[in-house]
Amino acid sequence: MRRMTRRTAVAGLVATSLAMSVAAPCWARAPWPDDFVGRLEALALVETLNAELLAGRSATAVLEKWCADHHMAAEPRIVAHVAPGVVAPPGAEQRERLQIGAEEQVKYRRVALRCGEHTLSEADNWYVPARLTPEMNRALETSDAPFGKVIAPLRPFRRTFSVEMRWSPLPAGWESKTRATIMRERPKKEALDAPHALFEHRAIVHGGDGKPISEVRETYTNEILDFDAAAREP
Repeated sequence: MRRMTRRTAVAGLVATSLAMSVAAPCWARAPWPDDFVGRLEALALVETLNAELLAGRSATAVLEKWCADHHMAAEPRIVAHVAPGVVAPPGAEQRERLQIGAEEQVKYRRVALRCGEHTLSEADNWYVPARLTPEMNRALETSDAPFGKVIAPLRPFRRTFSVEMRWSPLPAGWESKTRATIMRERPKKEALDAPHALFEHRAIVHGGDGKPISEVRETYTNEILDFDAAAREP
């Protein structure tokens, strides 16, 4: 018999665990339980979002859908909370990735992307204003609109060049270990204690013409798992 891939194992075990459970679904429990099923479901969710971001054209659109699908806010809309007065000049390698010279202007924007009360990601964005319209530049400087929505008319797409997983609720090689062994290796707490940063993406955002528009560094937070049961009630 062929060995199952890790993703196949995750999907199969989650399906089995949910089918056998008579309790409320995991998203209705707060906080997440620190047991094997809770950790397995958290792993499946983190990997699902990671895959959707890698496949998507816009991180903003993916996060907005995530927020809507999991009923995390009455109005599932992503808003960019801009950190004022933060300066981070681009390095030589960044300019090379953006295909610009040493003197061309690059602007920097640091934001927390929030849906309702949940900060889903924190993003650093170095963008080339000369490749945007005056209206887009004005919106980025004066509003809380997410970058992805502002530049949507340019038909942008992303090329991710770095993915760093900061945390996993299960240890490496968990699929070949027993549940008891896994839980002994990770001392059990009352609730699953995920760190603030779960994973990080670095990507180049291109316009529909193929020219790089910006470089982004996005840190996805533990609040992607912060499903609000109250928001789902009619």
